[in-house]
Amino acid sequence: MKTLLIQLIFFVRNKEAKKNVALLLRFLFFLTLIIALYSLTFHLLMRYEGRNYSLITGFYWTLTVMSTLGFGDITFSTDLGLLFTLAVLISGIILLLIMLPFTFIQFFYAPWLEAQKQARTPRFLAEDIHDHVLLTNFDSLTRNLVKKLIKYHYNYTFITGDQQKALEIYDAGYKVVLGDVDDPGTYQKTHAAQAALVVATADDLINTNISFTVREISDKVPIASSADQEHSLDILNFPGNTHVFQFMRMLGIGLAEKTIGVVEPNIIGRFQELLIGEFPVRDTILTGQTLAQSRLRQTLGLSVIGFLERGQVLPPDPQRVLTPTNILILAGTQAAMDQTGRQLVESPLEPPPNPSVLILGGGRVGQAAAAFLQQNNISYKIVEKMASVKKRKAHYILGDAADIKTLKEAGIDNARSVIITTHTDAMNIHLSFYCRQLRPNIQIVTRATEERTMSKLHRAGADLVVSSAAMGANSIMNLLQPSDISIFSEELNIFLVPIPEALAGRSLIEIKLREQTGCSVLAIKTEERFLTNPDPATPLAKTGELLLAGSLEAEKMFKKEYLK
Repeated sequence: MKTLLIQLIFFVRNKEAKKNVALLLRFLFFLTLIIALYSLTFHLLMRYEGRNYSLITGFYWTLTVMSTLGFGDITFSTDLGLLFTLAVLISGIILLLIMLPFTFIQFFYAPWLEAQKQARTPRFLAEDIHDHVLLTNFDSLTRNLVKKLIKYHYNYTFITGDQQKALEIYDAGYKVVLGDVDDPGTYQKTHAAQAALVVATADDLINTNISFTVREISDKVPIASSADQEHSLDILNFPGNTHVFQFMRMLGIGLAEKTIGVVEPNIIGRFQELLIGEFPVRDTILTGQTLAQSRLRQTLGLSVIGFLERGQVLPPDPQRVLTPTNILILAGTQAAMDQTGRQLVESPLEPPPNPSVLILGGGRVGQAAAAFLQQNNISYKIVEKMASVKKRKAHYILGDAADIKTLKEAGIDNARSVIITTHTDAMNIHLSFYCRQLRPNIQIVTRATEERTMSKLHRAGADLVVSSAAMGANSIMNLLQPSDISIFSEELNIFLVPIPEALAGRSLIEIKLREQTGCSVLAIKTEERFLTNPDPATPLAKTGELLLAGSLEAEKMFKKEYLK
């Protein structure tokens, strides 16, 4: 009913629609006059032939002849009557069978369809909306971001100037507003000045245009923008973007950080002096041990808050046996993180191979990965099909990564890790499986454009998969959260809560928080200090805050149990 009302309002208010309806009514009025004139002529000719018929019969005969039905139950006997019948028949074909359908479609049906589109893709948001997120590009990153926005109860809207694209977004189940992203009026109608964030993830030129356009409406609304090229950073920062991300560079570094040979934990988050890092078990003394046997808390002051196993974050079970495919998610101070690599990484009996890492794909992601490896003195080779790249870089191998000769030339027989960086998930699946067949024990780290592809890549043989969409969505989502919350994945959040009255004066051993809620205590914050890796036997103070780690469900369970 609401949609029908919007369509009727469209016809009432839209000038073009009102003009079309007026033209259709004029044509119908003209057609009615023609039918009436033919009916009158029918009676005159019938009287000429000496026959009389009712008024209804005249309309009946006119419509049957004009519509070419011609039942034949009423006919003229004179040549004059037959000539009149031919004239009615020909004009009926033109008026009823040609002009009427065309006029109806052109001046009524097409505008009605347009009204339906307008009803499905509005051009403005409600006046009372605020603290919402405006998304100016529909891609895998923003689709992933929407899932997180919904979980944290943020309102959102996509903006697009393409009517067909807007309908596709709407039919996919997302909220969308029709409007050009470079039109200030679009951001006025979507109340950008009251928004929590505007997100621009198109190319650098469009993102710059969006940023300047939004700044015409508001100087305060935060803008998160992506930058593809290094030289675009200064330009994108100039109009006042609050945050500019180089997602491709971040992705390349994230892939390189997970390769064998990088002995320091990959820092993925920070809360004051507490760091959150990822540390691979492969080639460490932890392989084959249980978490309880590793004694990481006692020896290094590190808390294990989860295991990353083939893309899934698992709870830190003390009796779980650590395997080479595991990645530990650690929490600790900078000093503890610095000691991790030196204390846990096994000293190689042989010098590292050359290349140590093979990078498949020399685009922006591959180049960022190579730069990180070079900074850490890890040898590498890049396989790239574009000849222009090889001319610039002597350590590039020109050829197809799916060709065994190219991979042999690049050194896959000796490399310890391979990083797959192509932008096509299907190709990444193919290369993951191919490399696994060639080298069953090699470490395979690959990117995924779509998060749904991650399980397929693991099945194809990849040890570690980094989703560019999930990584970018997490980075943007953390901008919206207060300073006491960090989102790393669907299964792991870091959040700060006040110490509940029910827990004051009780020790962590007594509470058994992890067993009851699935949350791990990372630190205790009071007015006097910020205590990381707290002693489980120490009673909790009556005032202060707990820094906890856990999944979204664990967070909800804790708040339901203790923060009623």
